[in-house]
Amino acid sequence: MDVRKYIIKIILTVIVFSAGIFAQDQNTLTLDESINIGLKNSNMLHSSKMQVNYANARLSEINTNRLPSLKFSAAYTRLSYIAPFILNTPFGDFNISPSILDSYNLKLTLQQPLFTGFKLSSSSNIAEYNYKATEEKYNKDKQDLIYNIKNAFWNLFKAKKVREVTDQNVEQVKAHLMNVQNFYEQGLSTKNDLLKVQVQLSESELRQIDAKNAVKLARINLYNVIGIPLNTNSEIPDSIDIKTKEVNDLDDYIEKALDNRPELKAMQYNIKASEAGVTFAQSDWYPQIYLAGNYYYSEPNQRIFPAENRFKDTWDVGVSVSLNLWNWGATVDKTDQAEAQLEQAKDSYKIIKDNIVLEVNSNYLNLVQSKDKIAVADESVRQAKENYRVTDETFKKGLALNSDLLDSEVALLQANTNYIQALVDYELAKAKLEKSIGENIK
Repeated sequence: MDVRKYIIKIILTVIVFSAGIFAQDQNTLTLDESINIGLKNSNMLHSSKMQVNYANARLSEINTNRLPSLKFSAAYTRLSYIAPFILNTPFGDFNISPSILDSYNLKLTLQQPLFTGFKLSSSSNIAEYNYKATEEKYNKDKQDLIYNIKNAFWNLFKAKKVREVTDQNVEQVKAHLMNVQNFYEQGLSTKNDLLKVQVQLSESELRQIDAKNAVKLARINLYNVIGIPLNTNSEIPDSIDIKTKEVNDLDDYIEKALDNRPELKAMQYNIKASEAGVTFAQSDWYPQIYLAGNYYYSEPNQRIFPAENRFKDTWDVGVSVSLNLWNWGATVDKTDQAEAQLEQAKDSYKIIKDNIVLEVNSNYLNLVQSKDKIAVADESVRQAKENYRVTDETFKKGLALNSDLLDSEVALLQANTNYIQALVDYELAKAKLEKSIGENIK
């Protein structure tokens, strides 16, 4: 007897230990944790970030053109033999131009642009505004990802809750079937009543199968969005306290959207870049002025006469001015193109602005509607529960029809499903409104 107790204790210990290990392996993913994981793992967001880094590097590269440049060059040349030029005089022979076959040239050039018709400054401005627009594009991608994670999270929550109410419905119909079976055996119910409940149970079990599969699909969709393996052993909380908040005035949301939306900010930078593009296109109408200096260290040095077969250094400093006098109207054409692009950017800004106002209006109305639906759906659940309780009790007493209880079961299932849908619709409507006013950037 003691041996049996000992074996039972061992089995219970193993079961408890295994359950503890399973609980440790299974992580619970909250909404905030899902968002943080998704932001870290997203390949799309990483690619968008690399575009920002590229634009920043491009800006640094263009700014270097405004700084002095220093270049070094070296050359060696082997010349063919030419007889030296020797001057014969009564006082002796003078080698005026000796034949030097090996030529070495070392050159150091320093150049500084002084004035380029605003070409360098405007190109720098274009690169800077493009960089800032790319940053806002990154913010938009980040915002979209956060909304996608919220959407996947709440759809998984809805699928789990629908599965719960479907499981409850199956148990209710099974209990109903058992009662009808007893009534049938006692001659208090017809065969048709029994068949109706059996058909109802089959339909409930079919819904249960669909609900279980919907949970699996919603779970792997969430895992895919946040970038974790699809076989990860994680789960979202079974119960989440959803509280509705006060909805502000529509004008407040529109004002926030026009201040915060990254698309609008990006278009503002695109307009500034287009304005700088017009200045860049007009730069050919101005002279290009450069300061340049060269240092030579050559053997032989061509500036020294007579030439000597040894290294000697010389230098020069100068200012160059160039002006494009005629290019068949190419500068005018470039300016027209730049001005057309500027007008397109302004039109795009207005279009995006109008779309944002429309989007905020639509999401605001959906949020208000979703909030109102929660109260109605909650009351519907209470009524359906009470209706089912009363009908079930009266049916057991033989005072209610079989069809009445079937109807109350279906009504309760529908009411619970509608309530879950209302809660999730509210959270998604809230997430959409937050996204449309640019407030969900983590």
